[in-house]
Amino acid sequence: MRMLLKVQMDTEASNEAIKQGTLQKTMEAALEKLRPEAAYFTVEDGCRTGYLFFDLADPSELPAVSEPFFMGLNAKIHYSPVMNPDDLRKGLSAIER
Repeated sequence: MRMLLKVQMDTEASNEAIKQGTLQKTMEAALEKLRPEAAYFTVEDGCRTGYLFFDLADPSELPAVSEPFFMGLNAKIHYSPVMNPDDLRKGLSAIER
């Protein structure tokens, strides 16, 4: 299932991670593990925030995805299932029947 992972990093914890050189390592490890089809980074609510769109094969993977962000960055995590235009077309055509 295609998922949106929103990672909102605590400013103090992410400042320290930058100083220690671990923020980049945490993000690179996540990108390598998730192989997102898209990843964007911005500021939201005054916090460093990342949006990663990835395929979740099994819900049991969620703790392994989340914990590095919780533990290393004191991040707030949010998951949402998402669709691309093809998924939306397929879903809407099923309703029309």
